[in-house]
Amino acid sequence: MKRIILSSLTIAVLMGSTALAQEVTISVAAFEGGYGRDMYTKVVQAFEEAHPDIKVDLTISRTIGEELAPRVAAGNVPDVVVLGQGNPSGLTENFVRGRMLEDLTGVLGMTVPGESVTVGEKLTPGIIGSLATNVYGDDKTYLMPMYASPTGLVHDAGLFRTKGWTVPTDFDAMFALGDTAKAEDISLFTYPTAGYLDSFFPAMLSTVGGPDFYRDVATYKKDVWTTPEARKALDLTAKLLSYAAPTTVGYANSQDFTRNQQTVLSDTTLFMPNGAWIVNEMKDGPRPDTFAWGFAPVPAAQAGGTRYVVTTVEAAWMPAGATNKDAGKEFIAFLYSDTAAVIFAEANAIQPVKGLAEKLQGDAAIFYSIYGEPGVEAVVGGFAATKPVPGADIRAALFDSANSIIDGSLTVDQWQANLNEVSNRLSDQLAN
Repeated sequence: MKRIILSSLTIAVLMGSTALAQEVTISVAAFEGGYGRDMYTKVVQAFEEAHPDIKVDLTISRTIGEELAPRVAAGNVPDVVVLGQGNPSGLTENFVRGRMLEDLTGVLGMTVPGESVTVGEKLTPGIIGSLATNVYGDDKTYLMPMYASPTGLVHDAGLFRTKGWTVPTDFDAMFALGDTAKAEDISLFTYPTAGYLDSFFPAMLSTVGGPDFYRDVATYKKDVWTTPEARKALDLTAKLLSYAAPTTVGYANSQDFTRNQQTVLSDTTLFMPNGAWIVNEMKDGPRPDTFAWGFAPVPAAQAGGTRYVVTTVEAAWMPAGATNKDAGKEFIAFLYSDTAAVIFAEANAIQPVKGLAEKLQGDAAIFYSIYGEPGVEAVVGGFAATKPVPGADIRAALFDSANSIIDGSLTVDQWQANLNEVSNRLSDQLAN
């Protein structure tokens, strides 16, 4: 962890478009996920070398959301936060629901430090404007896309070659494989935590009803969970969960989730929803000599159907109450520089920057090449923001309920009814 504290801090005064009249320190808080922490310290060092008038007080932690909560409550907010939606702390979602985010649309028009293009010009077309960036469904960007990772079903390709098995492309084949694997004491499916089903459900909902149906779900269309498409998605998911590894629920927490991941490396489970960061996160996990990373989309609902891969977009954002907004925005713009992109890519943290994914080699290329497979389409995950609704959490109702489906304490009928109730309550409170 790198912490640089000045004896006296001065609020930044703009000189021209980018230069600051006096030295200023910005506070940056970043989540230490599967990509590790070194990339952030290297990027901060490069930023400070390019911006001698701005120092960075950097905090990195696996529990950054929980750590920031009391700071925020006391009015001590960072200038920049790198933490996507879906984190167990719910910090980003709380800022979204409370409309406590700084509008970063202007950052898209800023020139990338040291380059001749704007941030918006460097980004992959279509990444801005989704619910992952424009959280209120309008033309304003509040969450800047940091790492865009294809997420789907991670597996040991070496095991499939050894067994002579084929990766299923539809759910009938998936369940048939589950029966075959079970005969050899291998489970079909697990997840690190139930929250990782955000890598699964957007694809599942898209394959049963198309991307427009998924958008209806993501924007809380009235009674959307009573539709035949929704029921089919829940029924297929419940059947998949019936093949879950017996350790899944017990290890599905922030302390033990890597144990569920290890079952895939140890060939006692075939598939888990995950993304490219898994390569670095499990780099020290024991595995057989034949192990090779494999990656596949969620199977189609029926044979010959379109398969979808969920693009998970992690985020950088700024609290509306940040003190050093101009310097903070300079830092965010620097995150899209060629210098920063190379540092991030070395840790397999691939940003949605034009042409970057095509240059990948090794394990990272296995994941990103999925976009070129025939019959595979991408869908960006996420749910529309709403005003705070006590007791109504769509992610908990959809994802966390999987634990209860596995242990038998929740039926599919109850799951469906609860989802529809929560969704309808949120529909009445859309934040825009």
